[in-house]
Amino acid sequence: MSITDRKPVRVVVLGGGTAGWMSAAGLAGLLGPLVEVTLVESEDIGIVGVGEATLPHIRGYVERLGIDEAAFMQATHATYKLGIDFRDFGRIGESYVHPFGTFGEEVAGVPFHHYWLEMQRQGRAADIGTYSLGVMAALENKFRPPSADASLTSTYGYAYQFDATLFGPFLREHAKKLGVERVEGKVIEVVRDGASGDVTSLKLESGQSLEGDLFIDCSGFRALMIGGALEEEWEDWSQWLPCDRAAAMPCAHVTQEIQPYTTATAMPAGWRWRIPLQHRIGNGYVFSSSFISEDEACSAIAAAAEGTQLADPRVLRFRAGRRKSSWNRNVIAVGLASGFLEPLESTSIYLTQMAVTYLLELFPIDGKIDPRDRDEFNRLVDMEYDRVRDFLILHYHATERDDSEFWNHVRTMRVPDSLQEKMTLWREAGRVEKYSDGLFYDASWIAVYIGQGLLPERHDPRTRLPDPARIERALGSLQQAIRDQTAAMPGHREFLTARAERLAAVP
Repeated sequence: MSITDRKPVRVVVLGGGTAGWMSAAGLAGLLGPLVEVTLVESEDIGIVGVGEATLPHIRGYVERLGIDEAAFMQATHATYKLGIDFRDFGRIGESYVHPFGTFGEEVAGVPFHHYWLEMQRQGRAADIGTYSLGVMAALENKFRPPSADASLTSTYGYAYQFDATLFGPFLREHAKKLGVERVEGKVIEVVRDGASGDVTSLKLESGQSLEGDLFIDCSGFRALMIGGALEEEWEDWSQWLPCDRAAAMPCAHVTQEIQPYTTATAMPAGWRWRIPLQHRIGNGYVFSSSFISEDEACSAIAAAAEGTQLADPRVLRFRAGRRKSSWNRNVIAVGLASGFLEPLESTSIYLTQMAVTYLLELFPIDGKIDPRDRDEFNRLVDMEYDRVRDFLILHYHATERDDSEFWNHVRTMRVPDSLQEKMTLWREAGRVEKYSDGLFYDASWIAVYIGQGLLPERHDPRTRLPDPARIERALGSLQQAIRDQTAAMPGHREFLTARAERLAAVP
C-alpha cells in the first residue's frame, strides 16, 4: 500500500490564534492528504495577541507554506526587524543591539570576537556593534534583504514585526484553502477512552462531537486538554524569571521613520517594549507583580510611550515555565499550553513553530503513536525551552544595576547550573558553549555578554600572534565596508512603501 493510500490521520486542533492556525496550516500544508485537520475555536474567547515581534526562523515557515511575504506583511501591517535594541540592562545609560547576524568573521580558525577582545584590551577597537552590518543598518533605519552569496551583505538576517491580532486570521484563511475545516464552538468536555486514557473526542456546547486520532492543544494558558483533562504537570520557572504581568498599550507614530528593530528598555520592575508597525507603535511593560502593582505599571507605560495613546493599557497575566511533557498520550500542547517564557527575545512564535516542525518530523503517519517518537519530541521541546530560558535569565542576571529591589533580586539570585556553566566558560576563556540544535548561537550570546559588560578574563592567545597594527587596519576596513553598504541601503520606510506599490500594481 502506498503512503497516499493510507487512511488520513484525523487531527483536531483546539484553539485558534497564532498557535492554532500555525499548527493547522503547517500540518495541512506539509502533510497534505495524509491528514484531515479540523480546528475548533470560539469567537467569544479572545487571544493574547501581544507577541508582535518574531525571530528570523518565521521566514522559513512562511516560505514553506507558500505564503507570499509581501502579501502577508501588507495584511498584518508588518515591518522588518533586524534585531533588538537593549537599553539600560547592564547599566543605566548604556545600550547594545542583539542583531540577527554576525560580528566580523573567523580568521585562521579564531572567532572574530577574540580579535576584538584583544584589540579592545589594547584600546584599539571600537564598539563591537560597529563590526556588524545588521547592527549598523538597524541603527541607521535602513533595510534591504540580505544577499544569498558569501559577501558582507549576506551576514545578517531579518524577521518581522506584525499585528498579532491580524496574523491568526491571515493564517486562518490560508489554512482553509489548504483544506482545514474550521468549527465554531466552545468545548465543554474532553472525552477520553476508559482503557487507554487517550482523548477520543471533544464535546462542544452545541452538542457536536469532534472525534480524532491526534489532538493539538492550542487553548493557551487554559490548557484544557494537556493541563485540564490529562493533568500534565507545569514546571514553574518564576524563581529565575519573576516577571508575571504585561501592561500592553498601542500608540500612534510620532515620526515618519520606522525603526527596523524592536526596543527593549529596562524599567525599575522589569522592562518595556517598543515595536514599530506600519500603522502604529506597540508598547508594553513586562513586570513582576512582586515589585510593582498593576496600576503603577499601567501608569508607567502610559507615561513612557510616545505618541497619542490609542487605547488604555491592557494587563495580561502569565507565569514562566513549561509542561513536564508537551506530548502526553495522544495530545500535543503547542504555544502557551506548552509553555511561556515572556517576550524579552521574541521567542513565543518561534517556540510554536519549533513544536510544529518537530511534530511534522515525528508525525504518526499510520495514526499509531510510537512512544519513542513521543519521547524524542518531548526531549527536543524541553531542550529548546531550557536553552531559551537560560538566555533570557542572562539578560537579567548579567547586570550591574542595584537601583531597585527588582534588579538587586535578579542580579544576586542563584541561576540554573546550565547557565552558570555557560557563564563560567565565557568568563574564563571567552568561549560560547557549542550546540547544533536549538536557538541562539554564538553571536547572540556574545551580543548580550559584551553588551551588558560581562567581559572574559582570558581569550584565545593566538590573537597576539599577528601584528596589532595589521589587525587594527583590518578592523577599520571592515567598518568602512559596513558604512558603505549601509549608506547604499534604502530607508526602512522607503523600502516598505516601494514594496507596497509593487504589490498594488500586481493585477
